[in-house]
Amino acid sequence: MGRKIHPLGFRLGVSQKHHSYWFANRKDYPNFLEEDRKIRNLVEEYIQKHGKNVSTYGGVGRIEIRRKTDLLQITIYTGSPNLLIEEQSFGINQMKTDLGKVLGLEPQNLQVILTGVTQPHMESNILAKIVASQLQSRVPFRRIMKKTIELAGKRNGGGIKIQIAGRLNGSEMARVEWAREGRVPLQTIKANLSYCYHPAHTTCGVLGIKIWIFKAI
Repeated sequence: MGRKIHPLGFRLGVSQKHHSYWFANRKDYPNFLEEDRKIRNLVEEYIQKHGKNVSTYGGVGRIEIRRKTDLLQITIYTGSPNLLIEEQSFGINQMKTDLGKVLGLEPQNLQVILTGVTQPHMESNILAKIVASQLQSRVPFRRIMKKTIELAGKRNGGGIKIQIAGRLNGSEMARVEWAREGRVPLQTIKANLSYCYHPAHTTCGVLGIKIWIFKAI
């Protein structure tokens, strides 16, 4: 039998950080956990709907949530700091208002910060969303894999691996295709590895996208 473990959970506390920072009692923990999921889904949907250049920059890399006594801080890491259009009420203020209504919080108790990522093509979440948008546009998957490896490249002695599974190019039988360039050490805990799984909903079914990026430095 194969023994598989999540690459990020395997390295949590060594080379990976938590994406949520808060403390809760046992009875409040499920509610906070469900609220975090709701916040992330709402932010993703809002940026996908109102953001600009989402297909180019992949939208959101990761979302960090910090809870304090009377403050909820949401930090959004994205490949383009100008992702949201400020005119026509489509900016940060509008998203903050929508979040406050859903969560039942006052504006002074909610803080939303938009932070740019220095190397967006070295973030697996951003690359996976770019790949998903291209697959939904019916671009051949081999061309997408080659282009994705070129975007990330073999930088600082690292490497990248991309895997796409499902009914590729509309074939009747599902299969798995993958490509790799450079080193991707999956069994080393200290390796700084960025991993993401993202589904792509196409006309022929759902394709699963997995990306591993090894950052040597």
